[in-house]
Amino acid sequence: MSNPDSPMYAYPEDQLFPTGVNLSSLMEIPPSRMFLIKKSLAVYRQNYPGSPTYDASQGDGGASLPGTPPEILLRAAEMQVKQGTAYDNPYGTDAYRKSVIENYWHADASTGLGPKNVLAATGGRDALIKAFQAMLSLSYGCQGDAIIASRVPWISYNWGTYGIGANTLLAPGRAEDGWEYTEEGIRASVEYAARSGRHAAGIIITSPDNPTGRTLTPERQVALAKTALEAGVGFVLFDWIYHYITDEQPIDINAIYAQFTPAERERIMVLDGLTKSLGASNVRSAHLIASEKVIDFIVARASHGVIPPFYSLAVAMVAYEMGFANACKTINEPTNASRKILQAFLSENKFRYILGKGYYAFIDVSEWVDKAGWADTEPMGEYLAREQGLAVVPGIYFSPDGGKWLRFSYAQLPELTQKAGERLVEGLASIQ
Repeated sequence: MSNPDSPMYAYPEDQLFPTGVNLSSLMEIPPSRMFLIKKSLAVYRQNYPGSPTYDASQGDGGASLPGTPPEILLRAAEMQVKQGTAYDNPYGTDAYRKSVIENYWHADASTGLGPKNVLAATGGRDALIKAFQAMLSLSYGCQGDAIIASRVPWISYNWGTYGIGANTLLAPGRAEDGWEYTEEGIRASVEYAARSGRHAAGIIITSPDNPTGRTLTPERQVALAKTALEAGVGFVLFDWIYHYITDEQPIDINAIYAQFTPAERERIMVLDGLTKSLGASNVRSAHLIASEKVIDFIVARASHGVIPPFYSLAVAMVAYEMGFANACKTINEPTNASRKILQAFLSENKFRYILGKGYYAFIDVSEWVDKAGWADTEPMGEYLAREQGLAVVPGIYFSPDGGKWLRFSYAQLPELTQKAGERLVEGLASIQ
């Protein structure tokens, strides 16, 4: 029996979280600079009142395009009223889970997927953090293990891992190939981690990619995932949050899962949501598909942390039930049209660029960076916004390998994409 006059830990002594890591010696996680870009654009508006500005930094179709159709939001509000404001489950609701499997993915029995394989999350970042925690704990169980990302990854792939005690490992990759993974590069990454006493707890395969826009065929994604699993990587996370932003076909989860054995499927996770395809950034609705073991692990921890709000689930259910391809037309159609315009424009102006599907083109501007004597594109981003009224994202924000590139968002009306491209050419020409 415990002594009421003595302190005690909440856990058994032999299961206390280990000491030894000096947290003050670790890198300080920087705030995402993505939210600061618009401040430079505001300076241009102040200095040149009435002059048009162009925001090609957007990863938010709710800001640059009409966003989620009002009829979806209103129907979801009715569902919220009916549901009430009591707690829901840490995984969302049973109706939401069923809708994700049946109305969105149309998963058939051969996949082995059902409602219990679904976790609702409060946006993509929340889903990623929860996935990273599961990778770390359920693969090799070691803090400090590696999670593999591509050479020029989305910012939160770098820091979302570090914040939960993992280390992002950037795989080999070359600009001329869009920094695409290779089988050799994945195996080399696993071996590199092992030399520092670390395992590869997971790998993130993103298509279409942020920031580069690079797109991988389903067959290529499967091949890379199988290589990773065979090399001993704990989990493969497919991040498909942009896959509906295409003039082709979105990912067919049935076709993907058919390529993996039941044992391999236990080590696969899928991230998707409304942020990009429905322009619902501030609705904060995403989901993970994973094995029941992974989902149960996350749910237990989510019950002490972030529980998704019902309204975000309701927006998703309304969109899924009306047919998601129809629901996301307000984002998909103008973005697809803009992509064609931008691709033609970049080719005509002889830029070196990467442009697949999704929202983004990644543009090599090393000629102008070198001309100005800058080390990378951070000062270029500042210059273009403050002096030219064009907001883009410096590639250095993502990794040193992208340091002389710019991310240019074409999630805009086509006429704005054209004008933003013209402003980019004008701005680069003005650099002395």
